[in-house]
Amino acid sequence: MQIISLLLGSVMLANFVLAFTIIFLERKNASTTWAWLMVLFFIPVLGFILYLVFGKRLSGQIFTWDTKSRLGVEKRVQEQLEILENDQLPYKQNVLKQYKELYYLHLKHNDAIYSQNNKVDLFTDGTEKFSALIRDLEQAKDHIHLLYYIVRPDQLGTKIANVLIKKAKEGVEVRFLYDDMGSRSLNRKFIRRLEDANIQVGAFFPPKIPKINFKINFRNHRKLAIIDGQIGYIGGFNIGDEYLGKSDKFGYWRDTHLRVRGDAVKTMQTRFILDWNQASRHHIGYDEKYFIGGEIGDVGIQIVSSGPDQEWEQIKYGYIKMILTAKEYVYIQTPYFIPDDSLMDALRIAALSGVKIKVMIPNKPDHLFVYWATLSSVGELLSEGAEVYLYQNGFLHAKTIVVDGKVSSVGTANIDVRSFRLNFEVNAFLYDVDIAHQLVEAFQQDINLSTQMTKSLYEQRSIGIKFKESISRLIGPIL
Repeated sequence: MQIISLLLGSVMLANFVLAFTIIFLERKNASTTWAWLMVLFFIPVLGFILYLVFGKRLSGQIFTWDTKSRLGVEKRVQEQLEILENDQLPYKQNVLKQYKELYYLHLKHNDAIYSQNNKVDLFTDGTEKFSALIRDLEQAKDHIHLLYYIVRPDQLGTKIANVLIKKAKEGVEVRFLYDDMGSRSLNRKFIRRLEDANIQVGAFFPPKIPKINFKINFRNHRKLAIIDGQIGYIGGFNIGDEYLGKSDKFGYWRDTHLRVRGDAVKTMQTRFILDWNQASRHHIGYDEKYFIGGEIGDVGIQIVSSGPDQEWEQIKYGYIKMILTAKEYVYIQTPYFIPDDSLMDALRIAALSGVKIKVMIPNKPDHLFVYWATLSSVGELLSEGAEVYLYQNGFLHAKTIVVDGKVSSVGTANIDVRSFRLNFEVNAFLYDVDIAHQLVEAFQQDINLSTQMTKSLYEQRSIGIKFKESISRLIGPIL
């Protein structure tokens, strides 16, 4: 009995110390703090272990690049800030002048340089996206840089690996960066084939003990591909057969991805190099060949990054600013919809102001707790007059927002705490009427493949579902 009492006392002391740390030292926001305190109170031993795995904060600067100054980023940012402050920016599309404050937000606090000379191709189908990517990879002349959260060693993964090996043998520089947790199914044989072909391979936040990675949080959720400094890919598709719709569990995979040409590719390249230099000991130095860009079109773009290393939740702030500028409508597609109070308030204010809010989520869950928390959140929006659609034609993984057919965002960030605070994400904020209309058209087509969740239908859900939603909502801030 004395031993048991001693153990219980030790657990209570550890819980007290941990609770003190959460409240007074780590300065988490209130909702996250209460969620962790609830876990510690109700399941003290398991809660302590869960916090060690999931709850620790990231400290210190992890992305550095000594030669970044040679790009003149700071100088270009200051020049653009002065132009914006003096209202002298020459807009190629005058209707976009109203988003001056959004440009400023990303430029001032994220160094997201604004370029208006881009051409963008939009993909909503995995087969089309990867066909285009493979064609561009096969035509590479100088270098290929790939960063994906998930890479599977299946047919698609092997096909892309074969192309990379072929290009490396032709003398093209190839760098391949993957997230160690997201791509945990990658085996040593797959990686060795790449390395044997003189391809540089890097893993983001790998474990100290092989195959045992306790860094569940702080994953690199970005998806970037840069070819010859002139073509860039950004969006939601990972590399694997399931993203071609070959999954028995999910069926068709509906996502959104962009192929970009123009000066925005320079910013995408900078993001890749920063991530690469963190993960690999073979650092990339400054070379003009990586930053070609070019005058290609007239689409305005800012490439915006966010992550636990930053002071501001930049992509979330961009979402909120977009929503608060809406006069007519806001269309949102996301696999996970667990907004915090600030984003929910922005949507609520917009809806109560007469703005049409339409949110589309998948009908198939891939994470049950996250799905029930999503249902709880959209249920709250229904009370404000929003329209909610459940996508039925497989799994919806797109992360898009469109406002008034003028400004939009496509990237890797979901609408949840994990994307806003815990993962490393990257989005393209697009200022272009034509791209916005393409995204609206895709949304409308998806409505034909969806069922609408009305307020009356939502209120008919079972007691069991209500209970699951309640529990999931409580722990939503730490999901």
